[in-house]
Amino acid sequence: MAWYRWQTRESTDDYVHLDVRMMHRRGCLHPGFSANWQWSRRGERFAWINFETQNDQIRLRYRTRSRGDEWQERAYPVALEWTRCHFGGARPWFRCPCCQRRAAILYGAKFFACRRCLNLSYESQREAPHFRALSKAQGIHEKLGGTGCIDDPVVKPKGMHWKTYSRHMARFEAAYSKAVPPWLVHRFL
Repeated sequence: MAWYRWQTRESTDDYVHLDVRMMHRRGCLHPGFSANWQWSRRGERFAWINFETQNDQIRLRYRTRSRGDEWQERAYPVALEWTRCHFGGARPWFRCPCCQRRAAILYGAKFFACRRCLNLSYESQREAPHFRALSKAQGIHEKLGGTGCIDDPVVKPKGMHWKTYSRHMARFEAAYSKAVPPWLVHRFL
């Protein structure tokens, strides 16, 4: 099957990341702002980074090492770009230090870079097509007010237009029909 080829690539879930949208919401992108950012697993800190925001860039400082090697200091700027929104305001973007493309998220390896530069796939890309369809169907089911069980019937949420509800139900039914694994389809034919 075609989905096996994605299983050899690493996933974005395997890396620490900096999300410029979250940093903007928390007020971290004002010139002169500096802070430490950390990541933890099961309550234990396993990675951290120091950053300082300047006018149109953010300066990252951290230490990294490959397995068994010595620690290496890293310090470099990452450009920030702002785009205007249609209804006012501005949206921030990182400029990837490697390829200079706009990115909302940079992933941490030896250097922080975009998903394309690190050749990362999304976790959903590593799933079999029927599991991906099932995840999509569950998301639509929950959006319509369904509980954890996908087989439970849903009632149109109050305030939702019938046309919108019908469109969501059609998308749900299409995804749910693809969620049956191929080996079960052939078993019953």
